[in-house]
Amino acid sequence: MPDIGEILSRELGSDRVIRADSDRLADYGRDESSLEGFLPDCAVLCRSREEIAWVLRIAAERRVPVTPRGAGSGKTGGCLPVAGGIVLSTERMSELVDIDSRDLVAVAQPGVITGQLQSAVEDERLFYPPDPASLGVCSIGGNVATGAGGPRAFRYGVTRDYVLGLEVVLMGGEILRIGRRTAKGVTGYDLVAGFVGSEGTFGVITEIVVKLLPLPAGVSTLLAVFPTMEAASAAVDAIIHRGFWPRTLEIADRTAVDHVRPYSHYRFPTSTGAILLVELDGDPDGLQSAALRVGQLCEDAGAAEVVVAKGSADRRDLWQARRMISSSLRRAHRHKESEDICVPRGAIAEMIRRIDRLAARFDMPFATYGHAGDGNLHVNVLIDGDRDDPAVAERVEAALSALFRDTIELGGTLSGEHGIGLSKKRFMPLEQSARVLQWQRQWKRMWDPLELLNPGKVLPAQPAGCRE
Repeated sequence: MPDIGEILSRELGSDRVIRADSDRLADYGRDESSLEGFLPDCAVLCRSREEIAWVLRIAAERRVPVTPRGAGSGKTGGCLPVAGGIVLSTERMSELVDIDSRDLVAVAQPGVITGQLQSAVEDERLFYPPDPASLGVCSIGGNVATGAGGPRAFRYGVTRDYVLGLEVVLMGGEILRIGRRTAKGVTGYDLVAGFVGSEGTFGVITEIVVKLLPLPAGVSTLLAVFPTMEAASAAVDAIIHRGFWPRTLEIADRTAVDHVRPYSHYRFPTSTGAILLVELDGDPDGLQSAALRVGQLCEDAGAAEVVVAKGSADRRDLWQARRMISSSLRRAHRHKESEDICVPRGAIAEMIRRIDRLAARFDMPFATYGHAGDGNLHVNVLIDGDRDDPAVAERVEAALSALFRDTIELGGTLSGEHGIGLSKKRFMPLEQSARVLQWQRQWKRMWDPLELLNPGKVLPAQPAGCRE
């Protein structure tokens, strides 16, 4: 009997199916997380909804698991084929179908790169705000699947807030259109909201309708350097309480700054304990004075230096430092565990104090940066030892467990934008009750009764002896 790779090759062509005899197959078993890869039986590069529907029908008939995959830029193992089977890639579905400047919507296939979507709509004087740090490589389909955010989420919201409608294919091959194209609509249940952030466990996204905004007329960016994270946190509170609503309020601690310093165009003082990167947008006539007032608030909170970008080149230089933090941490250490906890904004200072205590308690450096405006902190546990050493693994696991417990205790959540995937599912019971998890398992089985679509993700295994 032919294997599933041979069956797919016969229908779609051998150039569209990557099989076990190809060195390329291993690439489809990894993502940007620190997790070990898994080798699928094959990977299929679909080009249309009809092809995806056919693959999901054949897979259901033969009980073969399918793992949807976008650009592979996720950080939680959400697209790792833990059960083998088929990796279904949407990377070749990269058509920007429509930009409608009158209705303020865009229609895109899932493989469109997020940065390319942003550039295309900005050419029409329109604006798609969600901007994950990996926007140059991540796909809009992956953003929808994980509910991605980004620095501009404080003012403008996350991907979920911009998805109006979806076309999806269910396991077995059924094609559904859900949602709408209009600005408003409350007809029936909000199925779109259920699919956004479902991490490919309900269906495969084949087309996305997103809302757009008018492009802001002006942007002003400033960088404030502080002696401590407490001072930077105080500046965040002052900025917001004085009525400013920046589109970004990015924060980074001393460890993050020290790592990015060698690669940054801006020369950080050696005394830097934290930084804030603040970006305002709106009417150009009022931006300069607004930036000056925000800068003064930073100085009042203890900023040693405030730099206001004088043009687009300066803005790029300031943002370059922020966007290079993750890569600079990875370059300097053998391993890093990157988490994206989110706490209420008022709990940021306390969360940072607790992170410092965890670093001392477990004798491992932690680097923290992220989106201070909405409390979304990227906490990186930096590991120079062998991650596979049982003693090191046990210490890292204990540190992560303590981090998440502190997060929940402060009213926070396990993930602000990366999703749960494979890496965080074991911690789900810290945040959600057994009954809530049971209802989610039932919801998953409603869409995927055979549990073949992206198995092993998001939800922890059902406890032995538990009946639903």
